[in-house]
Amino acid sequence: MQLSHLAVRLRQGSVHAFDSASPGMSQNDGMPPVLRAWPTTSEVTAPMRIELAGVEHLDVVLSLIEDARSWLWEKGTDQWAKPWPDPAARDERVLAGLRNGKTWIVWDGDIPAATVTITTRRNSAVWSKPACTCDLSERAVFVHRLITSRRYAGRGLGAELIAWAGLRGRREYGAKWIRIDVWTENKGLHGFYQNLGFQACGFCDDPDYPSGALFEKPVAGVGVPALPQFTESPTDMRCTAAAASATVGSLRSGNALTSVLR
Repeated sequence: MQLSHLAVRLRQGSVHAFDSASPGMSQNDGMPPVLRAWPTTSEVTAPMRIELAGVEHLDVVLSLIEDARSWLWEKGTDQWAKPWPDPAARDERVLAGLRNGKTWIVWDGDIPAATVTITTRRNSAVWSKPACTCDLSERAVFVHRLITSRRYAGRGLGAELIAWAGLRGRREYGAKWIRIDVWTENKGLHGFYQNLGFQACGFCDDPDYPSGALFEKPVAGVGVPALPQFTESPTDMRCTAAAASATVGSLRSGNALTSVLR
């Protein structure tokens, strides 16, 4: 099977570490500092917790993908009917997200309820002018593989994860936008994101890429729910603060720094 240029670029790895910036600081706007994005387990009691996943969780994430694929098939959509562009490449993308500290799992006890992968560098094979109409010079957090287990469907967990991703991106990177590429032919899913306040911003210009409908939402339009379904670990918050402090020093000294903020 001959892979499209996009498939080749994704094979080479499109999951990046957070490019560090002082909390809430963006190159393109004067957004005030935001030091905390989500309640921690020491602050709020919630039924679930979100934790950074590792390579040991590969089977957990793949199981959630299979769960979603089966459900989507029953709904009459071809989304994820076949791994794109093939199983090996799909699994390598999932593994890259785990290896690079970009994939998170929401746990209900020892049961995985949902997962999401977040990055801050756009994949230029997907997000490129002129097909993409958003302002690519502005900082954004990109959401990938947002999946809720079917046993937790209908609780708004997916929407809550989107809010969490946006607020975390703003806190750690100064992200102004939440962006996501959506399965091109799944119009129902387009409507789901539009109901959450996302706006269409063009398409991927590679016709072979199946998730080519592009959407974005301003981070300013999201907030922490009064009764969150999950909380962060205080350890994640301490690591974030330490990394942000190191970043400020690096920026002030003129040194470039790219690190994984957890």
